[in-house]
Amino acid sequence: MSSSVSFRITRTAEDLAQTITALTQRLVKLEQRQEALELQVRQQLESVHDVPDEELATLNGIEQLLQETRQLLQATDAQETSDLGDHEHDHQGHEMAA
Repeated sequence: MSSSVSFRITRTAEDLAQTITALTQRLVKLEQRQEALELQVRQQLESVHDVPDEELATLNGIEQLLQETRQLLQATDAQETSDLGDHEHDHQGHEMAA
């Protein structure tokens, strides 16, 4: 009976050792994959920061056009609001005269 218990303990220990070995191998592969992904991300971030001068000039031009467009829209909105107020004021003046 003692040998049966000893055999089961030995077998269980061997199974645990195999499981630990398999988990360790998986962990190593995951760590390698993580390192590769981190390197790839770092390289992509570096390439994002290395925007060519020509492209930067184009983007700056687009940004300037957007700002000018916003200013024109704001000026147009302000003018329309002013014109609408003047029109309502004139309309009220006509009603009072009638």
